[in-house]
Amino acid sequence: MSTIFDKSKEGKNRYSIPEWGGEYDDPIPETMCRESVPMPDVGEVDVVRHYNGLSRMNFGVDTGMYPLGSCTMKHNPKINDRVAALYGFTDQHPLAGDTLSQGSLEIMYELGNMLCQVTGMSAFSLMPAAGAHGELASVMIIRKYFEKKGEKRNVILIPDSAHGTNPASVMMCGFTVREVPSTSQGDVDVEELKKMVDGDVAAMMLTSPSTLGLFDRNVHVIADILHKAGALFYCDGANLNAVVGRASVSRMGFDIMHVNLHKTFSTPHGGGGPGSGPIGVAAELEPFLPVPVVERSEEGYVLSSDRPHSIGRIHSFYGNFMVMVRAYTYMRMLGAEGLREVADNAVLNANYLRVKLKQHYNLPVDRICMHEFVINDEGMPNHVTTNDIAKRLLDYGYHAPTVYFPLIIPGAMMIEPTETEDKTALDEFIEAMIAIKKEAEESPQLVLDAPQTTPVKRVDAVTAARKPVLQWEE
Repeated sequence: MSTIFDKSKEGKNRYSIPEWGGEYDDPIPETMCRESVPMPDVGEVDVVRHYNGLSRMNFGVDTGMYPLGSCTMKHNPKINDRVAALYGFTDQHPLAGDTLSQGSLEIMYELGNMLCQVTGMSAFSLMPAAGAHGELASVMIIRKYFEKKGEKRNVILIPDSAHGTNPASVMMCGFTVREVPSTSQGDVDVEELKKMVDGDVAAMMLTSPSTLGLFDRNVHVIADILHKAGALFYCDGANLNAVVGRASVSRMGFDIMHVNLHKTFSTPHGGGGPGSGPIGVAAELEPFLPVPVVERSEEGYVLSSDRPHSIGRIHSFYGNFMVMVRAYTYMRMLGAEGLREVADNAVLNANYLRVKLKQHYNLPVDRICMHEFVINDEGMPNHVTTNDIAKRLLDYGYHAPTVYFPLIIPGAMMIEPTETEDKTALDEFIEAMIAIKKEAEESPQLVLDAPQTTPVKRVDAVTAARKPVLQWEE
């Protein structure tokens, strides 16, 4: 597609503003003019058509399936956005004060309670701005907890299948990471874990279900090992949609967790807006939650900062409030039974794809999965790799799945259909994957040179990452 500069022609822009005629009709000062920046000479109709054309080149959840493992890129009900767009929310000023913010505070209070019911945790803070921020705040709480107890523990255990943000959060809080190996079946190696747990271990972080899309069958054993050593058990709740409404995270043995509202509870993900990563804690960790905390009194709802053991403020004002409104709407619309169906459908869809695709692709861990599963490029003919398959999927109208993660599976393709896709969509995706396997056998160049039909063909990803073009050059 041509650029806006290709459409430029001298004299096309006939837009003008009538002269003011008042005392403020001085010309723009030269120091504020941007003559050095090239500007296309185009009309309004050219601009509108150009940017509408660009928008049609983009791929999004509203245009096709996103089987993006580990990210839960599902359809977002439009009612969520409509409610968040109500003027009572959009016109609310963050400095209005508690008295003039009762409706907003009530939503936050009730959302926190609903998250407690879903997870079994004792209390929630809605302040963290995203999942990684929730992880960071949780590790800060773990550190504060042991400081208050007078214990110096400087190690946090992390499985080798963990999200990369886990060790990053740990290191930022001054802890040392110890990596716990997984078994060939994707569970934490309990025997190795027993050797690693000592008086220096403050906690273990475990994604549940894991990035392999598996529920660790030893989760109660892991919790018992940690608790006997006086350590805490943290749940990375990024994959909560696999168990929401069906299993209590607290009863699994976890003491603290974060939840991705922008994934599990259906807020536009990625380019659609900011995230939100509330953290839930067991009763003994509640005093350490960040402030302010929404409390209910006889006078109404208030934001309280009277928490002497709190880790302090981690976000301006109240967190990403509009994300909370969307999540609240989603949960209220579905209700308890609807949330259970979310988990049921997420697991059913993933296992349907798993069983169908393992007949054509290598499945490194052949177990009943939760919301996602991992296949890889082992045994692919004609040197076709995971990257080639992912690129070819673009030609079939699908966003590529997460590739080469988790790192413990060579050539991994992590596929998550989410709970919002129906059987017809799943069957069409299966047909595309089978067709690509056949092409790899019979016409490999189609796959090796993919994508063939997208506006941008295969790029040099390494060069793009290391030498990005950040400014326009004539």
